Amino acid sequence: MLASGAAMAQQVAETQTVTVTGIRAAIESAISTKKDADTIVEAITSEDLGKLPEPSVADAMARLPGVAAQRNKGSGKAQSISVRGMSPDFNGGLLNGREVASSGNSRGVDFDLYPAELLNSVLVYKTPHAGLMGQGLSSTIDLRTIRPLDSRERQVALNYRDQRTGIDNGVPNGEGSGDRMSFSYVDQFMNRTLGVGIGAVKFTEKGAAQLRVNTWGGWTPTLDYNGEQVGVPGGFGRDIEYSDQEREGLMGVLQWRPSKNFETVLDVFQSKGRSAAFKKGIEGFVGGNSDGHNYRTSPPTLVNATVANGIATSGTIDNFKGVIRNHNEGADDKADAWGLNAKWKLDTWTLTGDIAQSKVTKTSARYETTAGLPGNGNTAQSQGFPATPGATGTVSWTGFDGSNHGDLKFTSSTDFADRSVVQLTDVMGWGGGPNSPQAGYVASPKLSDTIDNLRLSAQHDLSWGPVSRVSLGLNQVNREKRSTTQEGFLVINGGADGFAGVAVPGSSTLVVDGINIATWDPRNSLGSIYQLRPNTYGTVINRNWGVDEDVTTGYAKADMDGELFGFPFSGNFGAQLVRTKQRSSGFVNDAGQCAGTTPDTCTSQSGGKTYSDVLPSLNLSLEVAPDTVARLGLGKTLSRPKMNDMRASIDAPSIVTPTDPGEQSYFAAGGGNPELEPFRATALDISLEKYFGGNKGYVSFAGFYKDIQTYVLTLPQAFDFAPVLAPGAAVPDRGTVGILTRPTNGSGGSIHGFELAVNLPFSMLTPVLDGFGLFVNHSDTSSSITIRPGQLSGLDVGGAFNIPLPGLSRKVTNFKLYYEKHGLQIAVASRTRSDFLGEITDYKDDTAVTFIRGETVVDLQVGYTFPDTSFLKGLSLLFQGNNMTDALFRQYQTDRNNPTDTKRYGKTYLFGANYKF
Repeated sequence: MLASGAAMAQQVAETQTVTVTGIRAAIESAISTKKDADTIVEAITSEDLGKLPEPSVADAMARLPGVAAQRNKGSGKAQSISVRGMSPDFNGGLLNGREVASSGNSRGVDFDLYPAELLNSVLVYKTPHAGLMGQGLSSTIDLRTIRPLDSRERQVALNYRDQRTGIDNGVPNGEGSGDRMSFSYVDQFMNRTLGVGIGAVKFTEKGAAQLRVNTWGGWTPTLDYNGEQVGVPGGFGRDIEYSDQEREGLMGVLQWRPSKNFETVLDVFQSKGRSAAFKKGIEGFVGGNSDGHNYRTSPPTLVNATVANGIATSGTIDNFKGVIRNHNEGADDKADAWGLNAKWKLDTWTLTGDIAQSKVTKTSARYETTAGLPGNGNTAQSQGFPATPGATGTVSWTGFDGSNHGDLKFTSSTDFADRSVVQLTDVMGWGGGPNSPQAGYVASPKLSDTIDNLRLSAQHDLSWGPVSRVSLGLNQVNREKRSTTQEGFLVINGGADGFAGVAVPGSSTLVVDGINIATWDPRNSLGSIYQLRPNTYGTVINRNWGVDEDVTTGYAKADMDGELFGFPFSGNFGAQLVRTKQRSSGFVNDAGQCAGTTPDTCTSQSGGKTYSDVLPSLNLSLEVAPDTVARLGLGKTLSRPKMNDMRASIDAPSIVTPTDPGEQSYFAAGGGNPELEPFRATALDISLEKYFGGNKGYVSFAGFYKDIQTYVLTLPQAFDFAPVLAPGAAVPDRGTVGILTRPTNGSGGSIHGFELAVNLPFSMLTPVLDGFGLFVNHSDTSSSITIRPGQLSGLDVGGAFNIPLPGLSRKVTNFKLYYEKHGLQIAVASRTRSDFLGEITDYKDDTAVTFIRGETVVDLQVGYTFPDTSFLKGLSLLFQGNNMTDALFRQYQTDRNNPTDTKRYGKTYLFGANYKF
């Protein structure tokens, strides 16, 4: 399994040659580099070539002190990383020391793109130094592939895993399967002057099912029952989601070192993935109605209720029109990266040149269909449409206590599996009425991100007091990100009116949490069943944008060693001068001419800004006693804002008429901000580390404080809308100057915390326990920054008043107990994080920010490696169990005991073999 601990600085990691095999050897290697480091860095090292038993890189990083993982809501796998209580957007992402593109609207690295088998190590820098490019506010994560000349001999490794997913997930016949294969080859030629490294991986997962419980916000309206107002469920949604995934990855490294004075390295990396999700379920209002969609011709009636403490613990409501959902979603992504590095040594000088590119593309598709009882489910009386609700049924529930919406069981008098009863149709008039029906929806977002990188540097060895080396460099990064989408409403082909229905094809059915529904595969139904009505509303138009950045960084760094107050020390100090030129494009929607489906209703616009930053840094490591190291880190850092927040788009301004007759009407709109500047902070880090047993174990304490000077919040600002108004557009009383709500650089606050880590082989306690070991760490993080609703884009937290920083779990604890001896390996590991504000992708493909319940995820590993004396030499067998306690994914708004969305993934078992020769 992966080993963790603070590791050496970049220059140390690049020069050391270590052959690591097995749990204990990897741990001891990490401890040795930790002790010799002059910066605060966490490290992960593979046990062996191509052998990374953790399911993903994110799972491995989540074992590190102060690091927490958020699981992907769709797959349940660890995907994004928070370091020291800050969201994934505050991490800088590197591959072999170079910035990498991202697959989302933000900058956070999607670690699913980087299969663990293709990586040799991961460094998580918690303190910056002047020579580190692509820094983040919380950390800088560097994914590294192998360097073949660092290996002592030729190595070939073959790995295979058979996988079973969704075990005990509560869905009948809901288990899935898959496999994972990898190949790794490292060799040296020409008297060890030429090294070659190749890696390939392929994995597939098919068919795992998950039950999703959606409570429609978990709200409790009241209805009259025998003259008393009693609480009832507002609405519900139940889905069974099937997911398929596959990924192929390739890695290649060519390293040439013809002499001790020259070295060049070419590395390439490619990852291609495909995912699909099939969502089948039912949803609908129970006791509530949404504004503007009062789909009942008369208020609902509650009957046969059991009431306790003002809550209908069970009951039945009439006029129910449930919505059957048969949705397909999919995505194809591709990540390509290459880099060429050359290094020359000329006496006391070292010259380095590096050129690289990283590119990610992602194409997604979302195809939604609805079915149910035909007829206008939305009276829409305020819109002047007739009330023609058609047939309705009843809905009943049991087990309600007023807050446990996710635990309820629903039944209905309607047979939603009977194709003579339910049809494909606009069940509830969600499109707005018969003039704008919506029997389904289609969206096809696309994203591309390209980073070109050129770096030149020079190092000079000298003896100038404590300064032993000076480095100067120039780094140029050009980034181009584009987001486009095409979306539209599905309308029944040839329907007589907007609420026409057509038979549900096929005969398949599915029981979803006790309700039987008709199911079908909607692929290839456009043209035969549906016609497409394009959606050109401003919210869709504004998802089309582009951002360009040119970032030029000059830096100077001095490395130090010597004695300070009689104690040996090492470290570095320096500064970066960063000049940023950014420009973005977007659209302004013409509300005066746009009916939501009319093309050419917008005009393009652009904007940008140029600014500079100076980022000084200092790192000191002091050996205050034998095998005891104290560390200090000081520095200024920045993290650039989300790229979709930088879009130049502006929503169509609407005229707001205040309720107070004495106030004047005014324009109001939302949008992006092409002049948005980064988050900026000054950081202080300290660490005290005690080593023992010949670097076999250690105890460490670390503390940090970040003074965040600027934080990006969504705030209202005065804005002159004159340049974006259509000719002849109506102007409110206050004129063209109104209120634009958009991301803005606001004041910050602070974030601080501490980390404790213990890495102990039990053989130090008694020889009887030789082979056993323990690694445990705990972090506690707090922040003075509180955010109010409306100050973060995509916020979904109900009526919460003060909101913590996204990504901040107050407490994070990691634990691993292992045994390794005589070829046998056993490890049990857990990771725990408290509640936090996390980011998910909502049903519109936008980023939503919501509360996520804390969780404890437990994993198990058992392996055996045959000895060198066996004819099975080189073979090892492995069993892994992930999520052994079946931890749920639960999101909520204000009450953590009232989840609004819950998913259960079940356990994952992997059986495999590794063969190395």
